[in-house]
Amino acid sequence: MLFNSLNFAIFLPIVFILYWFFTSNNLKLQNILLLVSSYFFYACWNWMFLFLLIFSTLLDFYTGIKMSEAKDQNGKKFWFWLSISVNLGFLGVFKYYNFFATSFAEAVSNFGLQVSPWTLQVILPVGISFYTFHGLSYVIDIYKDRIKAERNLIDYSVFVSFFPLLVAGPIERATHLLPQIQKKRVFNYTQASDGLKQILWGLFKKIVIADHCAQYANLIFNNSADYSGSTLVLGALFFAFQIYGDFSGYSDIALGTARLFGIELLRNFAFPYFSRDIAEFWRRWHISLSAWFRDYLYIPLGGSKGGTWMKVRNTFIIFIVSGFWHGANWTFIIWGTLNAVYFLPLLLTNSNRNNLETVAQGKYFPTIRELLSMLITFSLTLLAWIFFRAASLQHALSYISEIFSSSLFTVPQLDDLYRALTTIMLVIGFVFVEWIGREQQYAIARLGLNWVRPLRWVIYSAIVFLIGMFMQTEETPFIYFQF
Repeated sequence: MLFNSLNFAIFLPIVFILYWFFTSNNLKLQNILLLVSSYFFYACWNWMFLFLLIFSTLLDFYTGIKMSEAKDQNGKKFWFWLSISVNLGFLGVFKYYNFFATSFAEAVSNFGLQVSPWTLQVILPVGISFYTFHGLSYVIDIYKDRIKAERNLIDYSVFVSFFPLLVAGPIERATHLLPQIQKKRVFNYTQASDGLKQILWGLFKKIVIADHCAQYANLIFNNSADYSGSTLVLGALFFAFQIYGDFSGYSDIALGTARLFGIELLRNFAFPYFSRDIAEFWRRWHISLSAWFRDYLYIPLGGSKGGTWMKVRNTFIIFIVSGFWHGANWTFIIWGTLNAVYFLPLLLTNSNRNNLETVAQGKYFPTIRELLSMLITFSLTLLAWIFFRAASLQHALSYISEIFSSSLFTVPQLDDLYRALTTIMLVIGFVFVEWIGREQQYAIARLGLNWVRPLRWVIYSAIVFLIGMFMQTEETPFIYFQF
């Protein structure tokens, strides 16, 4: 069930009404309703993989309790590694087995040996990377004595499978979400109204920006050999706003939906394309994943406390693992490695935490230096996105080589130029609104807040009109469903 589907438009109000009008006086019934709704939401995609989600939930719930009850460190360690091994085992089989099998066959073929690898003909369970990381953080926190094991199966199951975040995050922590699940929730009009606005903006990002940029990004990337360098640059730009509009749009809808039920999820995006360096970009892009790798991989490896070699090693590890998390393809690994290379000068000069505040905070315009820094950072990110989007390394390299050719200085070639210009104008308008609202949780959080109500409703109606006008006849999945 997609957030941008008619089914979800029917599903959400039904759950909302049941939640606040029939179970509001009973926390246990509220949580049961959330759990049943979440399982139904997931089963609408593929009911067979619902059993994998339930198994993963039961495994971590049970091993968490056994770790708390262990009489010695060895017993605690046994249950910890059992959970880690099984969780990563499932993730490895479904997501990475075919990659390793085919990579091994290609490697031995260089020595004259021909191997026909046996591959799995199975689709990737949607959301497996996200709910697996929910469980892993929970188990690790218990093992490190940061939290106590949860004894209420319903509450823990809601933490893992809460439907707004189930299939594409944000990646939550038990320390943040479980306490909200366990306390009585009272309807808050301001919170719910804010949630609806964030859902509206998320739908705008997905339907008006991402889906229309996707049409040109897919056309250009899928036929890159037929286009000039200038057109390929335009294709990379379209993809940059496609993936941002798509993924941050999903996150906005997820956070807004959770607010309708009195729950606050972790923020996942903070206007990353206004970053002044790569370190700032990664503090603003997919924040929950970056924080997860920082807390559960980078810091345990020694973080930045060791010598220069350890800092460099740990930086490359987390970026490469982050790339591999996104998918079983060498393009993602190169994408992660390239971001590590970008990050390295900042790390070695201890300037990776220079830009902690929002750019041009309290001002309408950035300084020339800030503008140049944002343009350089965006350009580096754009180059990396080519590897992320390309079908293979060879495709990415040929795409980039054509960009840096004489055809870069030609006029871009696009069929239906009027429609393409319309999309470009929408993106420019979108960037303007994001810039104006960059100090808020999301771009339109405070847009028109002090205006008279009729004028505010004109703005919201205009956004709804654009969503309806540009909505495609076919449902378009979110990019991060494949991860």
